[in-house]
Amino acid sequence: MSPLARPALDPELAMLLTAMPLVPAITDELLTQFRQVPSTPLEALLGSRTVDRHEVVAPAADGAGIPMTVLTPAAAAGSAACVYWMHGGGMIMGDRYSQLDIPLEWLDATGTVVVTVDYRLAPEHGGSTPVEDCYRGLLWIAEHCDDFGIDPARIVVAGTSAGAGLAAGVTLMARDLGGPPILAQILSCPMLDHGNTTTSSLQYSGEPAVWTRETNAYAWDAVLAEIPEDLIPAYVSPSRADDLSGLPATYIDVGSAEVFRDEDVDYATRIWASGGQAELHVWAGGCHGFDSLFPHAELAIAARRARTDWLIRTLNSARTRS
Repeated sequence: MSPLARPALDPELAMLLTAMPLVPAITDELLTQFRQVPSTPLEALLGSRTVDRHEVVAPAADGAGIPMTVLTPAAAAGSAACVYWMHGGGMIMGDRYSQLDIPLEWLDATGTVVVTVDYRLAPEHGGSTPVEDCYRGLLWIAEHCDDFGIDPARIVVAGTSAGAGLAAGVTLMARDLGGPPILAQILSCPMLDHGNTTTSSLQYSGEPAVWTRETNAYAWDAVLAEIPEDLIPAYVSPSRADDLSGLPATYIDVGSAEVFRDEDVDYATRIWASGGQAELHVWAGGCHGFDSLFPHAELAIAARRARTDWLIRTLNSARTRS
């Protein structure tokens, strides 16, 4: 069987990717190596920003601690909106400082409080543990809004890649379990579907890339372990959700040249079909995570600006309604 044709990469991204050590599939050995790469220290991410930083620990369902960092603009006055951030890394790597530069841009642009959560990772903690950790962290923040100057009516859940999939799962949980009201969800190249059978997943298979079908299978296997197919919760694999009605305003973006393209387009389509509101951007030539990997690339600048502009409009609209 000949390989499927692929959408061309954006030329600038294609050049930048030549300097990256891309692999066709992750392995146990590679995962160990990737986990040993230190994340960028928070101080370096904050740069010259003046923020109040609070390190807190929320209780997990099993009594374990869920570390979270709360970053509040020092000049904040009154109740501010909050972005609750979930990092990427396939639910198998990364920490709460991963890709944090993205929500820090929103802190700059909108004065939002940024909360980033360190959920436990698979395979050590698979199944529903990652999404349940994220949900418990959200519950804790919602109960402590007054402590951090957060407006409980303007909480936005957001993430990238696996973190965006977790954000989708948390939003479903909040809807179904009567959890905190969520104003909006921002899902950047979300990892939504354990099935791994879409056209785009088949296109990005067999050759090195930022995230391949094989790497995706490895990550999902680590999360799902021995869970039977018919028992996989929609909160873990949101594409399984039968009902996408009643969700908050949703922003989804993804590159045309990546594994998650089709499952992300399908998720937006199903939100529309349920009468919901979603804004979808498919960035031509974008590889997986291009906006976080290469933030100064022209396509990344455009994608990040569009996402920030949507958040500004959404928060302004909420303020007008109130």
